[in-house]
Amino acid sequence: MAFDDKVDNKAEEIGGKVKEGVGKATDDEQLEAEGKADQAGSNLKQAGEKIKDAFKS
Repeated sequence: MAFDDKVDNKAEEIGGKVKEGVGKATDDEQLEAEGKADQAGSNLKQAGEKIKDAFKS
């Protein structure tokens, strides 16, 4: 299950980067902000997964 979560988190991060890039290219500040928020949320989830992994070892 943890591997699936990591893949989902990475996909969310990539999607956030795409949103941010499209927002910058189209001068859409809201879309850019959503992209940054998606990336931040993904990074928090990835940190949680790393903590879980550390306790499993």
